[in-house]
Amino acid sequence: MAKSKAREYVWLQCTECKALNYRTEVRVSGGTPKLSLKKFCRVERKHTEHKLKRK
Repeated sequence: MAKSKAREYVWLQCTECKALNYRTEVRVSGGTPKLSLKKFCRVERKHTEHKLKRK
């Protein structure tokens, strides 16, 4: 079974230090997703809010 073209890779960017820490795949067939997660930032060395950033 072939993969769907409705997915793309995006980065998760820390809202405090602006570092691109994580890369993930999101589905974009229903429009632009608004993704915001609490993830660990290696630069800040604590859990911070990470938002979706397209390259």
